[in-house]
Parts: sequence; C-alpha cells; structure tokens
Amino acid sequence: MTSFTADDGTRIAYRDEGEGVPLLCLAGLTRTMADFDYLVPHLPPVRLIRMDYRGRGDSGWSGPATYTVDREGRDALALLDHLGLGRAAILGTSRGGLIGMVLGAVARDRVLGLCLNDVGPEIGQAGLTRIVDYVGRNPAGGTYAGFAERLARSPGFDGVPMDRWLQEARNLSVETPDGLRLRYDPTLREAFLRAFAGPPVTLWPMFDALAGLPLALIRGANSDLLTAATATEMCRRRPDMIFAEVPGRAHIPFLDEPEALSAIHSFLQALT
Repeated sequence: MTSFTADDGTRIAYRDEGEGVPLLCLAGLTRTMADFDYLVPHLPPVRLIRMDYRGRGDSGWSGPATYTVDREGRDALALLDHLGLGRAAILGTSRGGLIGMVLGAVARDRVLGLCLNDVGPEIGQAGLTRIVDYVGRNPAGGTYAGFAERLARSPGFDGVPMDRWLQEARNLSVETPDGLRLRYDPTLREAFLRAFAGPPVTLWPMFDALAGLPLALIRGANSDLLTAATATEMCRRRPDMIFAEVPGRAHIPFLDEPEALSAIHSFLQALT
C-alpha cells in the first residue's frame, strides 16, 4: 500500500501491481480497493492499479464537498499521471463505473476501454433508496460475525458461503470495543444526499460518447440499481458491448463468478 498527494493536499492510497495492460479498478461508493480482492487470483497478467477514493479506506478525509464523481475522477487521472501512464483500461464497480463513464467522455484519450460492474447511465430508484438507508451509518451487528449474518440475509444473493460474508464484513467495517465503525468518512452521507436530491441522474450522453471504445457490462440478475430495462437499452445502443448477467446476485456481483470472469477476460482480450 502506498499513496500520493492530490492537488488539494489530500492523501490518496493506491496499489500498483503486476505487468501488462494497465487496468485501473474503481470501487463502489462506500467501498475500498478490497472490492477487487476476489477477482485478483483469476486475472491474466495485467498491471493492476487500485485506489481508495478520498474519504474511504486508507485515503485521507477531505470533507463532503469533495466527495463527488468529478473530484474522484480527477483523482483517478492524477494517479495515472503520478504513475506516468498515459492511458489505462477501467473496471468500475457501481460508483466506479459512473466515474469511468465520465472519464470516457471527457478524457477519452486516457481510457483504453471500460468494463462496468452493475451500473449504467440510469440508476434504479429502488437501489438509490436502499443506499440512503445505510450510507454514513455504522453497520448493525456489533461484531464482524453479527454483521456477516445480516449481510447473509441480503435479498437477491443465492449460494454465497458465510466465509464470503465474513470477509465482506471485514472489508466494509472496523471492529472496535464500542462496536463496528465505517471504513469511510460518515459525512459521505451528506455528499450522497446532495447529489441525488434533484431529478434522476441520466448519463446516456456520456454512455453514447463511449462509441468506439471497448466496452463490457456485468449485471447482477437481481440488481435493483442496474435494471434489466437499462441493461437492455445499453445493449441496443452498443450491440458490440460484451454483456454478462450473473445469476443469484443483486448489487453487486463479487466478480469471481464464472459469468463475470468470462466477460472480464473477453474485455481484456478486446484491448489488445
């Protein structure tokens, strides 16, 4: 684990491992670079680059005004600059996919291709409502074991072993004598509520601006954030897009499922 300093003085933690095509992995809203731990053993040789957004994981906190897709996208580009990389492919989970779409539209020369994990240009209202329920609030359960038991009751997930939920609990929280605490700045809640207080967000123009870039989409078959209708429309607009639907998964697939791995491998092959 190492870090660099963003232009506003915030410390941004990252990992840079391996050799090959640069693959920048961007995590979900409240999550960290650990989002991709399950995928790593299944990847072909790549230069795997992961980062914790500001206010998350091992990165510094900089306040809710800075916890935006735009600022996090600029941090991602700054990381590429720090590493001396002109371009990278992006694998974006949820929030990371939104950042990837923005970068593909406004910084196309820096993006080799984009693989989206359970996110699209329209965000399902049911998914947003669910996020509002938990973002910025310490997890219930008191211990990793208790939190894992609650996670195991997550609707839409089938056949997930308890040890996976226990690992998720460790990824998402820190166990303290006073109970579990978040692995991110709780004021992220303010930023999230402010961002989605207005009309529903649509990124279709930015999605359409990805024309010509290698593109892949992974959807949890039971997802409430990426609806089946949105995924269908994405496939219609980009019939060349690699698409996989993962059964027994809601938001978000873990990325080590056979369907997800097949899509990611095909995406990486399309980059060469």
